Amino acid sequence: MAAASALRPDRHLLLLAGAGRHRPLLRVLPRRPGRGRHAVTVRVVSSGDGEGAGGFVASAVEVETLPVLVPVVVEELVGEWGGEEKQEEAAALGGAARSPSWWEGLPERYKLIGATSLAFAICSMDKVNLSVAIIPMAHQYGWNSSTAGLVQSSFFLGFALSQLPGGWLAKLFGGRKVLVAGIVAWSLATSVIPFVAGFLPGLVLSRILVGIGEGVSPSSAADLIARNIPLQERSRAVSVVYDGSSFGSVLGLLLAPPIIQNLGWESSFYILGLLGIIWCLGFQSLKAQRLGDNEGTLNLGPSSAGSDGLISSAVSSKSSNSSLVDTQSSLKDVPWGAFFRSKAVWAMIYAHFCGSWGHYTCLSWLPTFFSEKLNLSLTEAAWVSVLPPLCSMVVTSIVAPFADKLISNGVDTTKVRKICQTISFVSPATFLMLSSMDLGLPPWAIVAFLTTGLALSNFALSGLYCTHQDISREYASILLGITTTIGSVPGVVGVALTGYLLDSTHSWSISLFAPAIFFYLTGTVVWLAFASSEPQDFAKSERES
Repeated sequence: MAAASALRPDRHLLLLAGAGRHRPLLRVLPRRPGRGRHAVTVRVVSSGDGEGAGGFVASAVEVETLPVLVPVVVEELVGEWGGEEKQEEAAALGGAARSPSWWEGLPERYKLIGATSLAFAICSMDKVNLSVAIIPMAHQYGWNSSTAGLVQSSFFLGFALSQLPGGWLAKLFGGRKVLVAGIVAWSLATSVIPFVAGFLPGLVLSRILVGIGEGVSPSSAADLIARNIPLQERSRAVSVVYDGSSFGSVLGLLLAPPIIQNLGWESSFYILGLLGIIWCLGFQSLKAQRLGDNEGTLNLGPSSAGSDGLISSAVSSKSSNSSLVDTQSSLKDVPWGAFFRSKAVWAMIYAHFCGSWGHYTCLSWLPTFFSEKLNLSLTEAAWVSVLPPLCSMVVTSIVAPFADKLISNGVDTTKVRKICQTISFVSPATFLMLSSMDLGLPPWAIVAFLTTGLALSNFALSGLYCTHQDISREYASILLGITTTIGSVPGVVGVALTGYLLDSTHSWSISLFAPAIFFYLTGTVVWLAFASSEPQDFAKSERES
């Protein structure tokens, strides 16, 4: 009887056997693993004395199969011929070859995006931690709103300073290495804050260093996504990564009050610094496990001819001992002039500035607003502040697949990005306007308005934050570095200005809401007029100019 077991359309095992009463003895001998596959020799031998009608034709067949399919091969063969002894032997062999865990079975691009999202979560926990800790810190050191604003805005100064260098370094050395270096830097800087808090210049400097460390994260993520995630998955990848920020905000706002109240505000900075170091160790461990044979190169997912049809690429990380000449040459090769001659780039720059103004000022001042304006306790203010980022996660889980689906169905990419970014700007402008008016609304209504508006602003993750990768995979990290540098200015100027205006006018409408509404609306006009997601050859444009 001829038996054929089809495991997959392109993987099969052929066993030749004669018909009869004798059962074959099965031996499966695994060889040295190759790249992603195991070569397995399956030998079927007769249990009788000859090759007559009652015997089997001895045959050896080479099987190329994925490691996870070895147990399937064994189970199919044993299931066909039976035999308890052979079943036990096969089960032992199959158990040894079976994939150890669901995590190791995930495609590399999913692991990379998940780890990057976790890094964003930890960074975001630090940002919101200060917005909560600033309240007891201000009471302890006697700071007014202007000083508290200066302390919070100093982070964004460092954040702005590291954007362009971060984008360039990500292109030169790869986003993976730059991301790890940034996390190490800000973790150490965060840990020393309790020691320098009583000395204002030292505190400001430490927060600047924290901002520098965190500032390379967006550019590193842009480099990883642009090089390793296909267009059809890009909105979801960007959303997962930046959803880490929302998750971190939620977690930080939930944990910061009880930690501060029970252990003191100093302990929250120690814990965050430790979390950053733990993440780095885990990330390096993952790299060592997966890249042992290909150090310096990250191969995400299957090849372009893979069964899932996804496009993958390699991120080549240059050696850390690159010569100064190579480094200078790579910097000169960047087509800076072509960037700033593009209307689409200027649209991204202004949109990033406008969106950041509303995001950073609200992130920094809403806990204080809830505490002072709505008369909530520290814990209550923090819990209410959780609602916008929590709802943001819900919004992005809906809009990202929706945007990717539209693009997959042939809708123009630029049109999709414009629609998403318009919703991202118009929605918060509308709800901030309602919150700023003296309509006699109860506190829960104001909280609902602010939560809805800020949650809908996350449509930007399928709008602005995808355009850098859309128009240039090669220079995505540098483009994001440019726009985020300008987008960090509201963190420096806007957060401090809000505190100054609050001291001067004692009006939350004038100091917090009115500027954000203005930038949201003007950003919408500029984006609709000039934004584009059409791929651009900036290097060619630079040569022709």
